[in-house]
Amino acid sequence: MSKTLEERLASISKRLGEGMEKSTTQSLEAIGEVKKRLALIDAAQKTIAELGGQVVSLQEVLSNKQARGAFGEIQLNDLVSAILPPSAYAFQVTLGTGSRADCLIKLPNPPGPIAIDAKFPLESYHALRNAQDDEARTRAGRAFRTAIATHISDIASKYIVPGETAESALMFLPSEAVYAELHANFPAVVDESFRAHVFIVSPTTLWATLNTVRAVFKDVRMREQAGVIQIQVLAMLKDVTRLDERVAKLQRHHEQTGEDLRQIRISTDKVTRKAEKIEEIQIADETGEPGKAIEPGPAGPRLVKDGE
Repeated sequence: MSKTLEERLASISKRLGEGMEKSTTQSLEAIGEVKKRLALIDAAQKTIAELGGQVVSLQEVLSNKQARGAFGEIQLNDLVSAILPPSAYAFQVTLGTGSRADCLIKLPNPPGPIAIDAKFPLESYHALRNAQDDEARTRAGRAFRTAIATHISDIASKYIVPGETAESALMFLPSEAVYAELHANFPAVVDESFRAHVFIVSPTTLWATLNTVRAVFKDVRMREQAGVIQIQVLAMLKDVTRLDERVAKLQRHHEQTGEDLRQIRISTDKVTRKAEKIEEIQIADETGEPGKAIEPGPAGPRLVKDGE
């Protein structure tokens, strides 16, 4: 019995030792995974802190009107330069009226160059979004509407120049949220922009517009190349006409040469026949047969028979 108890105790001790060792190993592995996750969380917290600082910096930039305008201009420049060839646009162009457009798309006539001006009414938009009651929302909406209408009027008067630009211009809003708010809740302002020929675009809609403009430029270049090809074809037709005239002249020369050769053959045939006749006369004299004699006369030599 003692031996049996000892064996059972030894077996139980062994199983307990193995279980504790396995549990310890699993615990150490779990602690290692926790350490790794804590390290990732620390890195994520640092990244979040950096992003928070950048967001604060962006808010500080957007809170300044000049910096906010520069932000819109940079976004406009990036979009235009990424889609259009360098010869199709120019930045900060001074028009004949003295106004300076943020960007001028050099479309051919018609419609002519189109001016783009970047506007960012962020303060009135934030006031509208942060309004707590109906009165504050109405007041903020009126301010937002007034800001957009003022921008539309300024662009229409400064950047639509008869004889120099197209009959329309673009107002670039560098915020999809502002653009969506405008079209969703202020349709009268959008209609006013249409009547003033000032079309409001966001980054997305400007991207689509610029791609359409690029297609127009491509079509213009194809038309120019087609004109060059047409000019070359007309020049080639003139060359072919001159070549045909020269071939006709050469053909006439060949025909005349053939006629001359034919006349020469006729003359040589006559000379040959006369020589043969002369040879026949000589042969007749040598054989003693009656022949012909040649006597001079007033009309020239003539052949006479014997006895005449």
